[in-house]
Amino acid sequence: MKKRSRWEVQPPKWIRMFYPGTFWRGDVEDKVVYLTFDDGPVPEVTEWVCKELEKRNIKATFFCVGENVTRYPGLFRMLKDKGHGTGSHTYNHLPAWKCSGNEYLENVDKGNDVIGSDLFRPPHGQLYPWQVAALKKRFGKIVMWDVLSKDYDRQLTAEEVFENVRRNVRPGSVIVFHDSAKAWPRLEKALPRTLDHLLKEGYRFEVL
Repeated sequence: MKKRSRWEVQPPKWIRMFYPGTFWRGDVEDKVVYLTFDDGPVPEVTEWVCKELEKRNIKATFFCVGENVTRYPGLFRMLKDKGHGTGSHTYNHLPAWKCSGNEYLENVDKGNDVIGSDLFRPPHGQLYPWQVAALKKRFGKIVMWDVLSKDYDRQLTAEEVFENVRRNVRPGSVIVFHDSAKAWPRLEKALPRTLDHLLKEGYRFEVL
């Protein structure tokens, strides 16, 4: 079993303070969680995720990559038709720390031209603090996370992905999974188990 760094799964308060005005966790006392998926829509994987959610009458929020939306517009319409929330995740999953500020914002705008959402999540959680103000002029809410499942990590097992969520979830948690081919080997087993566990524990799911 790979040793997990707790802050990778649940960012500490001091990191969150670098990005004032961003949304990491809901301010609630009830057992409410916000289930989110990044990087789709992707054929087969996104459809499978929707079926698993539908089985349990759960709605989630999907942070989509604009390039994928352009390639698979039918999958994007499906998410909306099924009542799930959608957010923007740039046009081609561009990390903010690997390009100029103008290039990044142009990519953000290009992505949201096809997604059309008031929600944004930066790929890899990468942002320069000064970019928050620029993004807040474009979006109503910049969404980060409270629990990162790390389902994309090939060194983890599905059991470890499930445990990342089980051990760290709390009222108001924004939970991240990925509807991507990279995450699929772990997602296939970890997601159903996670959903059933959270329902058994009395959590209810809300769309952002």
